[in-house]
Amino acid sequence: MHIDIDKGVCIGAGQCAMSAPAVFTQDDDGFSTLLPGQEDSGDPMVREAARACPVGAIKVSETARP
Repeated sequence: MHIDIDKGVCIGAGQCAMSAPAVFTQDDDGFSTLLPGQEDSGDPMVREAARACPVGAIKVSETARP
């Protein structure tokens, strides 16, 4: 799975980091960011994190990008 976070939409609610802490964290300004190496994570909680985002800032695609 490939994960994209729209930084222009993210409001820093932190639901992603609570849902999938092995994949997401929050930057110094409180906005969602991926932990290093997690852009193409297979963590099963990624989809839950995307669903939990109150503004839909997280998009998950089925295939990893090269």
